[in-house]
Amino acid sequence: MKEWNSILKKIIKSASGRLRLLLATIGLSVALLLILSAVQLQANYNELLHSKNNQDSVANFLVVNKQLSNANYGNTTLSTTAIADLKKQPFVDAVGILTPSRFKAAIQSYSSQFPFYTDISFESVPATFIDVDSTQWHWAPGDDVVPMIAPNLFLDFYNFQFSLSQNLPQLTQEIVKMIVFKVNIQTATGILSLKGKVVGFSDRITSLLVPESFMQWANAQYATENNLQPSRVVIRTKDPGNPALVQYLKEHQLTTDADKTRFSKYRQIVNMVVRISWITGIILLLFALLIFSLFIQLTIASCKEEIELLITLGAAPKQLRQFLMRRFFPNNIYIMIAAIIIISILQYVLSHWLQQQYMFISTIISIYTFVTALVFLGVLWIVNFATIQHYIKKENS
Repeated sequence: MKEWNSILKKIIKSASGRLRLLLATIGLSVALLLILSAVQLQANYNELLHSKNNQDSVANFLVVNKQLSNANYGNTTLSTTAIADLKKQPFVDAVGILTPSRFKAAIQSYSSQFPFYTDISFESVPATFIDVDSTQWHWAPGDDVVPMIAPNLFLDFYNFQFSLSQNLPQLTQEIVKMIVFKVNIQTATGILSLKGKVVGFSDRITSLLVPESFMQWANAQYATENNLQPSRVVIRTKDPGNPALVQYLKEHQLTTDADKTRFSKYRQIVNMVVRISWITGIILLLFALLIFSLFIQLTIASCKEEIELLITLGAAPKQLRQFLMRRFFPNNIYIMIAAIIIISILQYVLSHWLQQQYMFISTIISIYTFVTALVFLGVLWIVNFATIQHYIKKENS
């Protein structure tokens, strides 16, 4: 057997074209790199979108309302049907109703050293949608203090604009939490004064929030209109940049914070790049397989007389097939291993670079990339085997 293999090796080596082999190897290498890179990019993309390490407690909550226009001026409430339809969408995990106050109210400070007064409106939302963890977030009729959650935007506006123009002291979050405010509610019989206290600050919802229990009580007692239909809702989504979400809002004339959905365009670009990588990789792979098939065919054809002589001397077609498979297929394995190593190195570098940007992906390549590599290695084996089998039979006939 060793003597036969030695003879076959000398014949095949002398007949094979090195340039053709080099071109086929380069084409296959580029094709596999593109295909495996596309798979790994998609895996990284999904990890960035859905991994708990990358979830944004602010961006994943969107406050949605109607677009105000001349057509719907004065009628911007959201119907029960519209809210129910929003809940059914696959890109929405949960919907919370933002209930507005339907009564006139104002807040002011008790201290003359801090002469603060402003008219105000409140909103309430289910507790699962707030981003402030406070044991004080509850209220029942008869309670002395109404807890409030203020947006950080309000505090920034006060500290860097209002306080400077009114010659008032700047306030930190800790100081604001210690201040007890007077909450004045206008009723049919006069002003009802309650105490209010800020228990936390939020970046998620830019309105002054109070517990739902207080809002229900106050609206029932002092509402100045009967229409209690909400005009805003907050939705929780895993992917605020989902193009389907952005398209849905556009089609239903709804709007939200554009900064949170601006990545929709970037995602479409990434999806396009991944698709192009897939298509380019598949095309190059087909060309590489064609080149390899032609290379094997030409090699066998150039050895036609020698192979016929070896078969006459007793070499079986099975022996020739096994030898040719050992001659050609291992190159595919080496190319695949090299492609996986290159992608692994790039994945490690990319992981550490993204970590500096506070985005996290795995330092090792995805299992899907390994599976894809094995699948294509199987495809290459089938192509090599089928080509060799076909042309050995052809030359042997």
